[in-house]
Amino acid sequence: MSVSTETSAKGQPIRAWRVTWDTRSEVVTQMSSELERLEQELEETLAKIEQLNKKLADKADYGIGKGGSTIYEWEFNLALRQSLEAKTKSIRAALRKMQDGNYGICEVCGQEIDAERLEVLPHTTLCIKCAQTRRLK
Repeated sequence: MSVSTETSAKGQPIRAWRVTWDTRSEVVTQMSSELERLEQELEETLAKIEQLNKKLADKADYGIGKGGSTIYEWEFNLALRQSLEAKTKSIRAALRKMQDGNYGICEVCGQEIDAERLEVLPHTTLCIKCAQTRRLK
């Protein structure tokens, strides 16, 4: 498999994958495996959101100083649901990128995201260098 770097209309690098017949089955197998893993993670995340929605449906009306841990638990579940909804959005974006052939490419620099990073964060859109740069800002 070879990679050529071209530039987009905005001047950003685009990585074009040139797959030879020898590596095509390897790439298809790897992408199929990654697709299954992302779909499984999406399914699990949606199930967790559904469980949280059931917990959040029961919100008692407490006055000031009453309900203590119950209110804390409700607010914690609300924050957790918001986090899982953001994760769902990023997984769906990763699945779209996979369909478009852009999966595993950093959206900032256009370089390939390391396989190890994708193993841990399959829905990441940034390479480690760009993620560290963004974190420092």
